[in-house]
Amino acid sequence: MPENVPNSDKKYNEELKKKILRLKEERDAVIIAHNYQRDEVQEIAEITGDSLALSQAAIRTDAKVIVFCGVTFMAETAAILNPGKIVLLPVIEAGCPMADMITAEKLRARKAEYPDAAVVCYVNSSARVKAESDICCTSSNAIEVVRSLKDYKRVIFVPDRNLGKYVQSQVTDKEIILWKGFCPTHIRVQEEDILEVRKKYPDTEFIAHPECEPEVLALADHICSTGGMFKYIKNSKSKRFIIGTEAGMLYRLKKENPDKEFFLATEHLICPSMKLTTLGWVAHSLEEMVYKVEVPADVAEKAKRTLDRMLAVSGEKPVAAIAGY
Repeated sequence: MPENVPNSDKKYNEELKKKILRLKEERDAVIIAHNYQRDEVQEIAEITGDSLALSQAAIRTDAKVIVFCGVTFMAETAAILNPGKIVLLPVIEAGCPMADMITAEKLRARKAEYPDAAVVCYVNSSARVKAESDICCTSSNAIEVVRSLKDYKRVIFVPDRNLGKYVQSQVTDKEIILWKGFCPTHIRVQEEDILEVRKKYPDTEFIAHPECEPEVLALADHICSTGGMFKYIKNSKSKRFIIGTEAGMLYRLKKENPDKEFFLATEHLICPSMKLTTLGWVAHSLEEMVYKVEVPADVAEKAKRTLDRMLAVSGEKPVAAIAGY
């Protein structure tokens, strides 16, 4: 934890960690945390990663209970892939503004406008939107997923317009029909932010998440998902990096690369929803077994197909074979 944390808070957090470890054993639970979670939450998680890594990890775990430290759509995905397990979201209010920018009803209307198009939904979407889609994707495999749709020249891409624009720049033989959704955190990065940091530290590499605006991506030395950032930085000979994604990434980046320096593109790169989860809420979730995330069977069955197809593109076994469907 940061050195400026009062000793009383440090002691309280240490007590909470012990309580969480005890409850985790009692409940036969696994704690999964997204890369954007608070440092102390990532510290007590057995598994951390980006959306794709966590989707895959959720399938493989033998635990009876999955405590998903993230946001609603992530916990829904875990519930869909693990029908026989209990999935808990520690903070029920932890939603995703971008996921809320598209609904199943609105997607059905868009599909009626373009009946010849395949529908690719970013994993940052609700279970009901996934159920209306043909295949899901994450920021790490979106290009690969769209390229896999060989029988389609048109693709409706929802909900993130910036990821969709980036995919379009890499897959020029298809028409990408964009939705007007966006990530309220990533769009805070501006061109001048990058230029300012580079002016101060001219020997930095800028690594950007594809949810950033196109003009920001144009300044990037490398564009990738959060999972991709860990791999790229580990193998890079550079010693300084500007990170164009949520602040929570710095915890693991610094831990895995102690000899390298990291600068946020802007101090405003903080997702309020991701930061709602605290050690206290994780302990409460395990103690009271709340809040259970359940997806209606008919929605789950359809949404699972889009996830199956995505995982198949990524070289994973069909979810049906793993999850017992």
